[in-house]
Amino acid sequence: MGLTVAMVLPLQGPGGIYAPSAEAVTELAVAEINAGGGIRGQELSTLLVDGGAPILSIRTEVAALVGSGAVQAVSGWHISPIRDALAPVLSGRVPYLYSALYEGGENRSGIYCTGEIPTVQLNPALDWLKLHRKAKRWFVVGDDYSWPKKTFSGVRAQMHALDLDIVGTAFNSAPQRMGAVLDDVARSGADAVLVLMVGQNAALFNRGFAHRGLQDAMIRLSPLMEENTLLASGADATQDLYSTAAYFRSLATTDALDLLGRYQRLHGRHAPALNSPAESCYEALQAFKHIAERAASLRINDLDAAVDGAEFTAGRGHVSFSGNHLRQPLYLALANGFDFEVVTRL
Repeated sequence: MGLTVAMVLPLQGPGGIYAPSAEAVTELAVAEINAGGGIRGQELSTLLVDGGAPILSIRTEVAALVGSGAVQAVSGWHISPIRDALAPVLSGRVPYLYSALYEGGENRSGIYCTGEIPTVQLNPALDWLKLHRKAKRWFVVGDDYSWPKKTFSGVRAQMHALDLDIVGTAFNSAPQRMGAVLDDVARSGADAVLVLMVGQNAALFNRGFAHRGLQDAMIRLSPLMEENTLLASGADATQDLYSTAAYFRSLATTDALDLLGRYQRLHGRHAPALNSPAESCYEALQAFKHIAERAASLRINDLDAAVDGAEFTAGRGHVSFSGNHLRQPLYLALANGFDFEVVTRL
């Protein structure tokens, strides 16, 4: 008897840039979990769902898979509106291991969040950049949906507490309007920009930012700037670009290096760049295994009772759940061409 997890990953749209890496590291997670006996003795497999399709189509497909018994859990990296669409469909039926960073606040039964949240990801980074880079006047840019807007709402109080000035905001998901957003940034007098954009949209912003010469006057901070986005941006567009996350490919911890080594042994040195959104899928599947074994059950009520305090060690190091959220080390890194150099642990 097997256990199948629907992996909802964006195969198109701005987040499609993460999918090749996410698929590749998911394959590694499945192989390792099965080599260790599966999940409660059941062999694990995954079924890919396009998380870049229209939200109603995603919801309909996942509902059909769950209803038919084709999948016994759902996971993957996808944006918050998809999580909100799937949650009612999955409620009380199958566990949902949500791997993406998000705005925080999710506490519904059966949803276990392994991604970063703003209070622990951005707040200390803003403090560090104020102290070490004198970043005080901030412009906030983001895609036009819930994660960027709620993330900004959540960190606004911390920005005020740090005596940081918010000199402008712009939330836009239309590539044709990116020029107008960049013009607003250029006129703002900011010395730093908080970038809350996904994938290709972030790369487009970076290229326009560099084309206008803004990287000579402003630093950038993003909680979702990873190695594939650096590649899409171009090395000339990554000057003074900081990212904060629980995982970077260049992270020189024993657990991170071991994971990268196993990933490259499976897929070769030219595999898609391992990055934080992709690696979150590995963490989510490992979390599922450990929660299920701690609960000795796959029933939602039993998983809910067992998740708080569940702990394991994976690519991000030793991590543990507080409630239904994973606590994990966070790092600040500075882009260097197509890779990151970790500056500090936050």
